[in-house]
Amino acid sequence: MADLLLAERVDTTAPASRRNALLPVLSTLPWLLVIAALLVVWSRGGVPVPDLARFSAYWVLALVLPGTLVHRALRGSRGNLPEDLGYGAATGLVLEIMAWALAAATGQQSLLRWWPLPVLVAFVAVPGLRRHWRVGERRPLPLAWHWGMGAALLVVLAWGYTQWRTVPLPPVSGGYYQDVLYHLGLVQELTRAMPFELPHVAGEALRYHYLSDAHIASGSMITGISPAVVLLRLWLVPVVGTAVLLAAGLARDLSGAVWAGPVAALAAFTGAAITLGSPVGASGEMPLSYASPSQTYVLVPLLLIAGLVVDVVRERPLGPAWPLVPALGLICAGAKSSALPPLIAGLGLTVVVFWWRKRQVPRPALTALACLVAAMALGFRLFAGGGAGTLRVQALALLHFIAPYAETVGTGDGIWPSAPLPPGINDGGILGWLLAFAVVAWWVLAQAPRWVGMRLLVDGGHRADPAVWLIAGTVLAGAAATWVFQHPSISQIYFWMGVIPVGVVLTTWSLAEARAPWPVLVVPAVAGALAGFATAGTVAGFAVPRISRPGTPTTSTIEGWLRVLGLSAARYVLFVAMAAALAVGVAALWRRRHPAPVSGPADGSARRRRAATIALAGITAAMLGASAAVIVGGTVRSVLTEPVRATGPQPYSLTTDEMRAALWLDDNAADDDVVATNVHCRPVRTTPHCDARAFWVTGLGGHRTVVESWGYTDAVVAAHGVESLGYARQSFPDQALLALNDGVFSAPTRVDLDRLRTEYGVRWLFADARAGAVSTELAGLAQVRLVVGSVTVYELSRP
Repeated sequence: MADLLLAERVDTTAPASRRNALLPVLSTLPWLLVIAALLVVWSRGGVPVPDLARFSAYWVLALVLPGTLVHRALRGSRGNLPEDLGYGAATGLVLEIMAWALAAATGQQSLLRWWPLPVLVAFVAVPGLRRHWRVGERRPLPLAWHWGMGAALLVVLAWGYTQWRTVPLPPVSGGYYQDVLYHLGLVQELTRAMPFELPHVAGEALRYHYLSDAHIASGSMITGISPAVVLLRLWLVPVVGTAVLLAAGLARDLSGAVWAGPVAALAAFTGAAITLGSPVGASGEMPLSYASPSQTYVLVPLLLIAGLVVDVVRERPLGPAWPLVPALGLICAGAKSSALPPLIAGLGLTVVVFWWRKRQVPRPALTALACLVAAMALGFRLFAGGGAGTLRVQALALLHFIAPYAETVGTGDGIWPSAPLPPGINDGGILGWLLAFAVVAWWVLAQAPRWVGMRLLVDGGHRADPAVWLIAGTVLAGAAATWVFQHPSISQIYFWMGVIPVGVVLTTWSLAEARAPWPVLVVPAVAGALAGFATAGTVAGFAVPRISRPGTPTTSTIEGWLRVLGLSAARYVLFVAMAAALAVGVAALWRRRHPAPVSGPADGSARRRRAATIALAGITAAMLGASAAVIVGGTVRSVLTEPVRATGPQPYSLTTDEMRAALWLDDNAADDDVVATNVHCRPVRTTPHCDARAFWVTGLGGHRTVVESWGYTDAVVAAHGVESLGYARQSFPDQALLALNDGVFSAPTRVDLDRLRTEYGVRWLFADARAGAVSTELAGLAQVRLVVGSVTVYELSRP
């Protein structure tokens, strides 16, 4: 019944030829609107028109076109152009990483822009491959599917715009979040040949899940567009849009319902956890992150491999697509180290369950599991750095970052507590345990739209489907890892963020399997959306009143937070009860108007089970509607509101002159030149135990430095908690090197300059008077090439 929502609504009295002529136009229109809107928001983001043209051509010709051809050859056409292009873009990203790795290994980056050419030539020259230029056996999708997907993509586009609208392109007077500059430095590094070095401390091997940065670097090298423009503006929305299409395709494949695709697309990527006016947020509200390119990028290979593994556990032959399994596994491991373990756990659970049920080893699933485990092990060896080593077991460690605990019993836990549980729980006695339980319960409630689909595990008919165990096991593993592990930067939350789209796909699948009349799904979903919009403050004249959070030392107590959590939970339970009642009532009205034929005696227990199924379907629809509306409403409000510019001195801001000097260095220094700088910290001045996460000299300057910032180096991250200091405020491990580096600025000598030049390859000195004193004698020992504001750039003569 629900598929009627997306049925083609045309006038059946109109001539068939006219209807058939209109359908392609009406189906194409939403995609054209999305593309036009993307070009508009890119241009409003300050991207020059020539850059827009080059980047658009790059995506079409270097990613989508070759990827679509290869995907059709390996997996076949999906019978419609939008899904073919979506899966093709994902495959193109995989092929691009392979081409980039080959170019970086051989030092032939100048040839990278030509990597699609052999693919295209092969599909033209080989007769057996030419058929893949066309959509295969056509299985067209309803008109409303196209418009539903267009709406989901427009929301994603609006979200992307809200992320970058307050992040101006350099040079400007202001600051960037340190992780964005860190990734910009990695993008610059990955345009060079292997072996890669950590650009912020030249000579130290780069060990980090950097394949998202490799994609951005490839886009910059192929198009000739500045890495900063690609990172800050261009890469985000196309990659997220690809993930949206993959999630929609996976939902349709699992459920068999066409409408499940747009619903999963909207809820998986734009739906935040339901808060309904609560002052307590649920960590991991969205799977996307502007400041973490690795998290956003990994969703594409993760969803692509999830679809492959679903076919494997269902014992559908992959044929020539089998090599994609280890390749995608390694790309996931190299893009985000937290992405692959939950999927491996879900696949392992599936293997065990079906071995137990059938007493037979599912060999294809076991083979896929071995491929993924090997990929994870190899990825850990190739990519994982010291930061991964700081992940350790501490149950409920996420509480350290959630206000009710952090502001009460967690205040004395210390910076890096080593204990099986956060110490404040036991210190708080019974109330401490009650507060911890309340916070965890609230998190589970708020995240319910992502796991409620696991009800399929108790359905006898679906419990026999290994795909249910795979998806449910993946979601459970992501949640478990989030609450079992501890990381100094709350990075354990990425285990959960990576499985959010998978969980929403499972929830959408369960919704389709309820086989409820379409009003039972639509009416609660609309009601839930209204509640979500009200929470976001976008419904005129109606809003869910905010629950006041404890705000004083007297009220910010365990008791105060328990009252807040209790009120929030009560409001949530009321919301669920109303959704269930609404669904059952709508179902009763539907049955009166559409009575089912009587085929046998009424079964009371069957009616009760059906009523429960209807109620749960209504609750699920309301949750998804409210979840999507929260972020949609907030995004719309943000788009319609002019951003307020910060006034007064900003603690971590840079000057326009500092950015301009760094960009000048990027333009004038040779690719492999090394820079020495006295910039190390945020804010700019260097002091003992300052926040050593500046990263802008390497990021904007585009070159390796002897020592810039060490806040994310392996040794320093591993030292988190030493002397009760966080990793960002630890001292640089090699104090002799730091003294040599800084000495050439404060007390320069010819000997020290020659040593930097001969031992470390230094050709440039980037001196910022705001970071520390710069000796006037330096101008007599090195050639002054640029003076702008507080920055002087010197060049050392070649020996």
